[in-house]
Amino acid sequence: MVQASTQQFLEIDQIRDGVLLLENKSLRAILMVSSLNFALKSDDEQQAIIYQFQNFLNSLDFPIEILVQSRILNIAGYLDKLKEVETAQENELLKIQTTEYRKFISDIIAGRQILSKTFFVIVPFTLVEVPKIGAGRKVSFDEEQFQRAKSQLRQRTDFVALGLRRCGLQCTFLNSLELIELFWALYHPEEAEVGYYPEIPPEVTE
Repeated sequence: MVQASTQQFLEIDQIRDGVLLLENKSLRAILMVSSLNFALKSDDEQQAIIYQFQNFLNSLDFPIEILVQSRILNIAGYLDKLKEVETAQENELLKIQTTEYRKFISDIIAGRQILSKTFFVIVPFTLVEVPKIGAGRKVSFDEEQFQRAKSQLRQRTDFVALGLRRCGLQCTFLNSLELIELFWALYHPEEAEVGYYPEIPPEVTE
């Protein structure tokens, strides 16, 4: 039985200059967005955040996608490091404090999973001038068209980032390496959980 590769399930043709270039030659940029503890805000602050977010959504004349990624956080390595610090500690008081802290963390996670959440906003752009050809064949997309589309996409991502900053959120534009690692982790969650990522040749991210 022939096993299908992950790439066969993705619509991504290539990752280039921090941009996802899809097989239909539309483009995607991904922003990683910070979180905020909404529940700890005062009523006035909460209302201000909601108002700003409504204004942001109403200002968009293009669609966006919001992705929330939940991953099991494996802190076994952190506990091992604490054990090493504990063993090497010569100050008896600090040694006791380290021991108690390590046991405290171990008790907290005993029998439960610790999840980390990461938030992303996906911004699209399609260069309508690119002609469509028969199914199963790749669309022609030259360097000039790519640069023009990338420039338009970047204007959109800057606009989105500005709107989210007004809501008290920080944004980071994912580069090519970060995009590759993101999609690799989505399809290899067990390896990503323990912090393993494949070595990516430098020329792939150029």
